[in-house]
Amino acid sequence: MKKLVVISGSGISAESGIQTFRGMGGLWEQYDVTELASPEAWRKNPELVLRFYNERRKKVIEAKPNAGHLGLADLEKHFDVKIITQNVDDLHERAGSTSILHLHGEIRKSRSTKNPSQIFKIEGWELKAGDKCPEGSQLRPHIVWFGEPVVEIENAARLVSKAEILLIIGTSLQVYPAAGLRNYAPDGIPKFIIDPEEMYLPADYIHIKEGAVKGIEILKQKLAKLI
Repeated sequence: MKKLVVISGSGISAESGIQTFRGMGGLWEQYDVTELASPEAWRKNPELVLRFYNERRKKVIEAKPNAGHLGLADLEKHFDVKIITQNVDDLHERAGSTSILHLHGEIRKSRSTKNPSQIFKIEGWELKAGDKCPEGSQLRPHIVWFGEPVVEIENAARLVSKAEILLIIGTSLQVYPAAGLRNYAPDGIPKFIIDPEEMYLPADYIHIKEGAVKGIEILKQKLAKLI
């Protein structure tokens, strides 16, 4: 089967009702996002940071995969699908996709503040002050915060470099380092982007100007010719 590499972003989960990071609204409008998602914020007010991510985690648990997520999982019947996602939710997994690389972490997991390699699944939606790893350090959200390295970026670039088909969905790839991933795609392979907005694209990209759900339907028709 041909290797189909997918780079996904917040647009695909927005159709499941998950707001983008900057669209949380309500109480959070009074804060700069860097006051909620940075090592400095954690040092200054860890309980505020925990509360912010607890609210986001609760919304993720309540959300369900949409037809876009399910459509990507269904493509595994015909392609070797590798998903690189900028999203911290688990909707790709719950839709049935089996190979997902999370660039920015996973909101339903925590990790040790002293040993980043110690990662734990969070049962339920709440992570509290006083929740500690076996070594005794406070647990924090397993999220890549502003100012922290995106440690999976090299693995992601390696996946893209081996793609035989590339799909970008739910992201305009404007934020680095993720924005640079498309540059690793081999020349001459089919390249698709699903996004409802007008955008400048290299000539070798096919732009499906739809949201994720409708766009996946159209993509499947086009990919049927490549099976």
